[in-house]
Amino acid sequence: MPIVKPFMAGRRFSGTFGAGTGTGATFAIAATAFTDDTGAAATAFPASYAYYNLYINAVLQTGDTSTVTTTAITIPGGDALDDATPLIVEFIIT
Repeated sequence: MPIVKPFMAGRRFSGTFGAGTGTGATFAIAATAFTDDTGAAATAFPASYAYYNLYINAVLQTGDTSTVTTTAITIPGGDALDDATPLIVEFIIT
């Protein structure tokens, strides 16, 4: 029987593609370019989480669209999108 943790929470970070650097496979957006749920500038993404969701222009993306670390999210080919395109990264914390 699996163990269900008694606590789950979400942490959301919002930004735009204009904050990204690099091209093609190396396109990344630093965690510090995002704002958190309170509207404050983010300092880092969570180090420990169950999973994360990426929304580009409010559309949930598949798992192969990105990779994330505590310092940045990498979205290969993201440099081809308009700089004003919004994105939200949601981490589910357990």
